[in-house]
Amino acid sequence: MSDLPFVRQPTVGSDDFAGWRISPSTYGAQRTFDYEVPASPQSLYISMPDRVRLAADVFLPSASGRPVEGRRPTILIFTPYYRRFAVVPGADSSAVEVSPNTARYRDLFTPAGYNVVVVDVRGTGASFGHREGFRSPTERNDYCEVAEWVCRQVWSDGRVGVTGISYLGAASDFLASTGHPAVKAIAPLFSVWDTYENNYFPGGVQLFDLIESYSQLMIGLDQDDREAIRPYASYAHPAFDGPAPVDADTGEEDRDAAVLEHRGNYRHADMMREFVMRERPLSYDPDYSSASFSPYSYSDGIRPDVAIYSVSGWMDGAGYANGAISRFLTKNRNPHHLLLGPWDHGARSHVSPWSDTGAPDESWWFEILRFFDEYLSGQDTGIRDEAAIHFYALHAEEWRSSPSWPLASSSTRYELASDGRLRPQSTIGAAGEAATQSNSRAPQSTPDGDLVGFIVDFGAGTGRNTRYERIAGKLVSRYYSDWQGRTDHHLAFETPVLNTDLELTGHAIATLHLSSNQPDGTVFVYLTEVESDGTERYVTEGLLRLMHRFESDNPSTVETDWPYRSFKERDARPMIPDKQETVRLPLLPTAWSFSSGSTVRLSIAGADADHATQSPHGRPPRLVLGINGPSTIEFPTR
Repeated sequence: MSDLPFVRQPTVGSDDFAGWRISPSTYGAQRTFDYEVPASPQSLYISMPDRVRLAADVFLPSASGRPVEGRRPTILIFTPYYRRFAVVPGADSSAVEVSPNTARYRDLFTPAGYNVVVVDVRGTGASFGHREGFRSPTERNDYCEVAEWVCRQVWSDGRVGVTGISYLGAASDFLASTGHPAVKAIAPLFSVWDTYENNYFPGGVQLFDLIESYSQLMIGLDQDDREAIRPYASYAHPAFDGPAPVDADTGEEDRDAAVLEHRGNYRHADMMREFVMRERPLSYDPDYSSASFSPYSYSDGIRPDVAIYSVSGWMDGAGYANGAISRFLTKNRNPHHLLLGPWDHGARSHVSPWSDTGAPDESWWFEILRFFDEYLSGQDTGIRDEAAIHFYALHAEEWRSSPSWPLASSSTRYELASDGRLRPQSTIGAAGEAATQSNSRAPQSTPDGDLVGFIVDFGAGTGRNTRYERIAGKLVSRYYSDWQGRTDHHLAFETPVLNTDLELTGHAIATLHLSSNQPDGTVFVYLTEVESDGTERYVTEGLLRLMHRFESDNPSTVETDWPYRSFKERDARPMIPDKQETVRLPLLPTAWSFSSGSTVRLSIAGADADHATQSPHGRPPRLVLGINGPSTIEFPTR
């Protein structure tokens, strides 16, 4: 998904980044920025082997308005959201940011001495061609050709880094997976590892609102449809006049011809709905499936010497944090760092309800600069001596570090009790030990015990201030600001008042002994902190389409430390009506400190009408839960 504009170069914030030997703020304050961003880039077409031409902007470090001679490392950015906008005649281009999607990279890396090359991917912006699908294999081949072109330029020293947020971040993985020897370091930011589960089908559940919204944005951009992009503030500035032509295209004929070719592009909503099962191919192309646009499927091609920095936030959609963690666990032989902050998609907001302003401290970007300084330009920054993982603990409101994932060293388990309580069941000393307690790969039938049931309300929703909005290109100022009372109509269980702080770090696991009177359904599990004054704070959630309840062994390309499911058609099974089965459901990861005096509420629903496709259609199921023993929630704790 796209992200919102960045405000020039990040400023050095307050030095509150505990857990680092050299914090991002400190690094940004100490590093010199000896160069200028040129007033305008060199803009040209790069030809692909099939003669399709891609529009590129080249920003070379400058001084006194002139490029500085010499060969330097290059950072590549691949975007479908326009490398740069043209402005309407008579508009003051200096008064508006014409590169809302890519300015951050230009303004951070160019003054630091890097060449920055920004490319409109095939079928977008001023580039020719058309898009066969979402991140198609053809587009991945283009990345490799662009890297080869960069290496032939007089300003290139033959070393390439790749980075970007969301779609741009996945391009980092894709280029590295080609094995091109110039690629030395990648920083996939807020980006997927598995597009199916990390983005459009978390828990096998289709996010209809995301699919529709993203499709509208891409039609608007690809075809320069100003009305279609009007709802997306980042791209709807009245001075914007479509994608910027390259320098030689003074009459804009090439730009207009390229936009015309984009009419052949795929329609995102139509195509994405065909991937309801992971890796089920298109009927007309047995080689094109969700694996075709997911970095994991190509990841064996990433050389072990390529350094990787994975970044995400605790409120980054419904699975981007899982993608960052899975990348970190899967490519564990590479030099690798992981950063998980108090952020939404693209770190546009500080998501903690205890944040003074809701605005993030942007100095974390200096950590990404430090990464490239170390692994791309060969400077000794000390980053190799830092802990591999840095993460932010919400409510505790502090940064912490860890040498490895999982973060927790123990876990606490509660059982769902008939009096509506979450009753303490056990505390387990080792995090790994906890996983063996209920590690049944397939759902197990267990004797009926105490049961409680409810009919799913297909009208229940989570509102429009949720973790799902930003990935759909929508603005949120305060996350879950209207959560108060939303769980009143859920099946809910609550701990006694906590007499000490309880910190959840990682993936909570709900083990539910349940049945349905329908062959399919969806389960949503929410965690809420209820403070001593009754204030309810959304913490995290998990979701699962029951057809996908069977667990699988992890493939080598998708490592997790939480229950894994293939989401493939061969492993999908309808529920046997009214048969009780035990299903494990991982909640989305977080680091959250529940305060002494608060209670922890677990609530269960069967729909999110604001974001998720209902299941089964028009047949609200009756879900029955086994309590007083078989159903539990387990918190990894430090």
